[in-house]
Amino acid sequence: MRDKFLPSLRVDALYSARFGNFFLMLLSKVIKGKKPDKEVKEMRNSRILVTVMLLTGFLLIGSGVYGQSETDEEKTLSPYFLVKSDDPDVDQFPLKSTSARVSISGVIADVQVTQVYKNEGHKTLEAIYIFPASTRAAVYGMKMTIGERTITAKIAEREDARRQYETAKEEGRSASLLEQQRPNVFQMNVGNILPSDIIKVELQYTELLVPTDGVYEFVYPTVVGPRYSEEKMSDIHSEDGWISNPYLHQGESPTYTLDMSVDLSSGLPIQEISCPSHKVNFNYEGPAFSSIRLDPSETDGGNRDFILKYRLAGGQVETGLLLFDGEKENFFLLMMQPPKRVLEQQIPPREYIFIVDISGSMNGFPLDISKELLKDLIGKLRSTDRFNVLLFAGSSSVMSEQSLPATTENIHRAITMIERQNGGGGTQLLPALKRALALPKTEGVSRSIIIATDGYVSVEEEAFDLIRHNLGKANVFSFGIGSSVNRHLIEGMARVGMGEPFVITKPQEAAEKAEKFRRLIQSPVLTSIDVDFGKFQAYDVEPAGIPDVMADRPVIVFGKWHDEPQGLIEVRGISGEGEFVERLNVERVRPLKANSALRYLWARHRITLLADYSRLSPSDERIKEVINLGFTYNLLTAYTSFIAVDTQVRIVDGKAVTVKQPLPLPQGVSDLAVGNHVYKTAAVPTFAAGHSRAFGEMAQPEVWRGPSQPEVDREKGEKKRTSEMIQVELRKVEVSKGLSETQVKEVIERAIPVIGNCDKSATGRAPIPTGEVVFYLVIGSEGNVLKAYMEKGRTEYGDFEECVIKTLKTLRFLAKTGRNDVNVRIVLILR
Repeated sequence: MRDKFLPSLRVDALYSARFGNFFLMLLSKVIKGKKPDKEVKEMRNSRILVTVMLLTGFLLIGSGVYGQSETDEEKTLSPYFLVKSDDPDVDQFPLKSTSARVSISGVIADVQVTQVYKNEGHKTLEAIYIFPASTRAAVYGMKMTIGERTITAKIAEREDARRQYETAKEEGRSASLLEQQRPNVFQMNVGNILPSDIIKVELQYTELLVPTDGVYEFVYPTVVGPRYSEEKMSDIHSEDGWISNPYLHQGESPTYTLDMSVDLSSGLPIQEISCPSHKVNFNYEGPAFSSIRLDPSETDGGNRDFILKYRLAGGQVETGLLLFDGEKENFFLLMMQPPKRVLEQQIPPREYIFIVDISGSMNGFPLDISKELLKDLIGKLRSTDRFNVLLFAGSSSVMSEQSLPATTENIHRAITMIERQNGGGGTQLLPALKRALALPKTEGVSRSIIIATDGYVSVEEEAFDLIRHNLGKANVFSFGIGSSVNRHLIEGMARVGMGEPFVITKPQEAAEKAEKFRRLIQSPVLTSIDVDFGKFQAYDVEPAGIPDVMADRPVIVFGKWHDEPQGLIEVRGISGEGEFVERLNVERVRPLKANSALRYLWARHRITLLADYSRLSPSDERIKEVINLGFTYNLLTAYTSFIAVDTQVRIVDGKAVTVKQPLPLPQGVSDLAVGNHVYKTAAVPTFAAGHSRAFGEMAQPEVWRGPSQPEVDREKGEKKRTSEMIQVELRKVEVSKGLSETQVKEVIERAIPVIGNCDKSATGRAPIPTGEVVFYLVIGSEGNVLKAYMEKGRTEYGDFEECVIKTLKTLRFLAKTGRNDVNVRIVLILR
């Protein structure tokens, strides 16, 4: 009987979760010495009882709550979709609100960010929140408020700050820790948030606003987009663990509110001001002052960057010299307006390599923007130009092995190639960059590489290194596509590639940015720039060498000075009309205490430069210098963190449940950006020998699960939906000649979440299949799906089958001219 029965027992994660409450209650009675007779009698099926008892035994010997899953060696470092815990005592959304108070005075913005955490559950929490900031932000202060007590954070070396935080948490004291994961990505840990606690964390940063073409732009990033990574969890550095973070599904609103206010004091009359990203209310209190408030209807606006643009009267820009006289050091900021651009009558021919991201995160809205941009850029090339197009996702395809003349026929071919893309697969940026740089170059022709991507990758440093090592081969211009792009990557690639970055958040902006790019390419504004400080005693000047100015923006120079401010500063260079000379009398400028932010801006610029050098040639001396700068100027860096610890011991027994604050997907980004990764918050504890997983801690990754097979409504005789979930697994992919099985499998895997959602289309009149289900595809030479159908049996699956076929028909694979149609057999397992 035992041998006959046990093979039929298949306990999976869902089965365990379904009966979790029962076997915990059963285990509780057994431990207390009571007989669970009543509960046993209520079990209708002896097989279920045996299953429950087996699960109870598994718990006692240390099995995980959700059954077998990937090991640490197998798991990849990936974002995942949140599945809500069924433990009502755990508050999974501890961050209740985030607000920013921005004060812009002249060219300097000072920002105070306030995050409010409240524990509405019944268990003590540790909250982890990943959030972005400007790539130029110099974070110089933080404090934590608990009730009537306010604790000012101190700067400490990263490892020491982490130790202090963990010690405080273990001792039962509340604490907060702010770490830099990337120059524009921060992590906030708030430990020991008691039930009903409200803990407020405030941080302050400053940044310099530099106008382009007379337009100032202040950007407040609100959400970190999901980063694609193929690294194994077992291989990563601890600072990269933030990439594995929970996300809400496409279209779901943030679980926290957003509030923004900006006070703008420009010094010169404001001609126009706009906020293209959010609905705001403007209040003018004079020709040079405006207050901007987020409209009350925008409480859920935390899924896209807040962008404020303004122009001063007559297109003027703030130029000149700012001085700060400090206790120990004096700082200056020089901003000199370059000459107006002079367009050349005979522009030499150029070669353009367009690298286009068609990965899953670009699906839909972002890829639509890329199509508009590329059609405009390619469609208006001159006949003397040459060009090529390289598309990349998990792998890459190139239009031609060498660049082609910009003939009408070739332009039409390129636009058609781009138009047929739909978005899917991973984001393998580095191989695409290497392939583009390796393409044969036309002698005597200047090459420019144009990259269009949302930047949702984790290989920023590697990309910067690759571009630096190939500086002699091409300039790099990057286009960030989407409502909340990775600006660290977009701006960094352009900076090290001696080009310019662009960010396009809406389709209608594509033509404007394309025209702007064409103006930049035609001729630089100012080259061979040199600054002579004369009698002005300047030192520690940044940057040491000033790159060519491609756009119509001021030349920016930071530095320190000593003795009396005196003499003339002279800026020289070569413009389209010949030699350019501009002089500034230092003696006419008075040092102001209001310019105290200059010390932070100088230090932040210096830290960025040291980080760039360290990527090329790692050095312990440079790391020490960054740490010293962090301590000297009280700045957050990659090696220094802010730590605030409460003096009161607030927890005597027990440990906090760790909850990662789920992030919304950036507006316009589809579920394909995350793929089929799902983590589930543990609803019951694991009693493993030597280890105890706290309630609410993230369990191991699971295959994406959608709602389960309908059950029968006995009263109506119809099938009804339940709150259970089915498991969708890609078992096998068979591909005929013409396409790589790996590439095809990757595209299909990214579509698994969408396929799983197809059970929502089921009306209940037709069943949802279980077990092995087979679909067939026919893929054309352009990479599109010509035909999709399901292997027929005796049962009709109606809406579910139609939904899966419709999803499969939207997939796009790598195109290859002249290739025959490719047949694909897909085997799915549904449980």
